[in-house]
Amino acid sequence: MPTHITILGAGVIGLSTALYCARRGMQVTIIERSAAQRDGCSFGNAGMIVPSHFIPLAAPGMVKLGLKWMWNPESPFYIKPRLDADLLSWGLHFWKAATKQRVAAAAPVLRDLSLLSRQCFEEIGLDFGLVKKGLLMLCKQQQTLDEEAHMAAQANALGIPAEVLDARATDALDPSVTMNVCGSVYFPKDCHLPPRRFIATLETELKRLGTEFLWETEVLGFDTEHGTLRGIQTSKGLVEGDEVVLCGGVWSAELAKSLQLKLPMQAGKGYSLTLPQPKQLPELCSICTEARLAVTPMDGALRVGGTMEMAGIDESITQRRVRGITRSFVSYFPAFEEDDFAEVKPWSGLRPVSPDGMPYIGRTQKWKNLTLATGHAMMGLSLAPATGQIVSDLIAGEKPPVSLDLMSPDRFA
Repeated sequence: MPTHITILGAGVIGLSTALYCARRGMQVTIIERSAAQRDGCSFGNAGMIVPSHFIPLAAPGMVKLGLKWMWNPESPFYIKPRLDADLLSWGLHFWKAATKQRVAAAAPVLRDLSLLSRQCFEEIGLDFGLVKKGLLMLCKQQQTLDEEAHMAAQANALGIPAEVLDARATDALDPSVTMNVCGSVYFPKDCHLPPRRFIATLETELKRLGTEFLWETEVLGFDTEHGTLRGIQTSKGLVEGDEVVLCGGVWSAELAKSLQLKLPMQAGKGYSLTLPQPKQLPELCSICTEARLAVTPMDGALRVGGTMEMAGIDESITQRRVRGITRSFVSYFPAFEEDDFAEVKPWSGLRPVSPDGMPYIGRTQKWKNLTLATGHAMMGLSLAPATGQIVSDLIAGEKPPVSLDLMSPDRFA
């Protein structure tokens, strides 16, 4: 078994991979371009663990819906018009993947990956504030509730419990908050946690296990020989290791290019706002279905997040999109007003979005000692422990518990 593992990226995927490798007795070095006190995509997300999300982003109807939304600057989805070959190629792959056949093949894989991850969260054995109370898909319109009821039937057929509730049953399930909805779908297996606390807990455990962190370290290139990565050239010198894991989020695509790998990916900017002392605090996390908003209680605070803005590697804040979030939120939760968010500093993060809605997890045929773990889009935190376990299994020469065929890093080669 390899003894020294070098991980490129200290986001939630990199840290989870490091944890599983370190617990197998491997020596782990993590290279991260940001400072230790960072605020990347892993920190400001909704903190949800969602077996309910078994439909990939590339699904029938999403192209039409995306084209409709992108003309509204406050909508949940926006693509900045630009002449960009990578964006055009990504869009073509997305269109090809958005079929019923592809979704039918992907759904059981995402189910297995999500349920494995949920099990891993429970078995990690660390205290990071995991709340196992389920999730509500909140619907304001009966048509939406009917569509979600159809999705609930699919979920139950896949072995993911789901229950359709009317407005009264929805209120009864979470009476601590006032909701303006006609009903919901309840997914009892879903969970939530505070992401920053989870990441801090992983870092503390990894330091205890002897993991080396190289913060503020840029990857400049690779030393290669006969299909093997012999070393990583960084801004702080050469780093060597038996195995390399690439999990650098949205920056993975450029690093992959330098290794002659084709890894289509776009940065999907998401926003969140966190109220430290909300007027009401729900006990369950929820998705505002029509608005595509995520709402999560976190250690007494309330986080509201959403949007998918594809504008390249750009973390700037678009205030009209923030207003779209607050306006939509108060329409579902009428005890709140938009002014409640006036003093809240918006957060933004870049999600690594593959064109077919499936992450890149696995070995590549190009390099003998390289494993990829990236492209999880909005599901990074949710799928992080399962990804870490799978990567450690591959490095140890063991068969992973989930089929990786649809997640192959070589699928667009």
